Amino acid sequence: MFTAKANEIFQKAIDTYHIKNTVDQVFKNIYDEDKQLIEHLLYRKCWIDTVQWHYEDIIRDPNIDPIEALKLKRQIDASNQDRTDMVEYIDSYFLSLYDDVVPKPNATINTESPAWAIDRLSILALKIYHMNEEVERPDASSSHKLNCTTKLNVLLEQRKDLSQAIDDLLTDIKNGDKYMKVYKQMKMYNDDELNPVLRGQK
Repeated sequence: MFTAKANEIFQKAIDTYHIKNTVDQVFKNIYDEDKQLIEHLLYRKCWIDTVQWHYEDIIRDPNIDPIEALKLKRQIDASNQDRTDMVEYIDSYFLSLYDDVVPKPNATINTESPAWAIDRLSILALKIYHMNEEVERPDASSSHKLNCTTKLNVLLEQRKDLSQAIDDLLTDIKNGDKYMKVYKQMKMYNDDELNPVLRGQK
């Protein structure tokens, strides 16, 4: 199934990031872009999410230098744009993959596209990784570990359910029982013409 491969790729991205465990490390995609397109996109997607996860940790430091915080906020904004772009690339992959499928007359559209569901699956992989770290943290109390174990079990169940839902959705699209559309996010705050603050400085 598709999500078994996706979850494996997400884990590779997360594990590779944590070898150096720094947000400024050089990114290298382990998948060939031409021959393994979806693998390439999934790995890149999870890497972006992993870096942003750690950006969000850093910026919550109450003692962070304000200038560094502003710089980091800009990096988070750029990361968010990269994340959105990757989701759209992944959806474009599925649009191309199922381009020859004719939806049945009673076919319905899903509440979200496949790639936005995959986006949630990538974030879940990060939650599971870091919650497991808390479970295994040597200096954590027994009550903390127990609490985190309970949360970890919920996250694992959530990943199982979400994985099944994504696989079912892709099967439904392939069989013509559902169809997909891709709507560009049309974010306004980065656009010089749509953000009144930026427009006023032109």
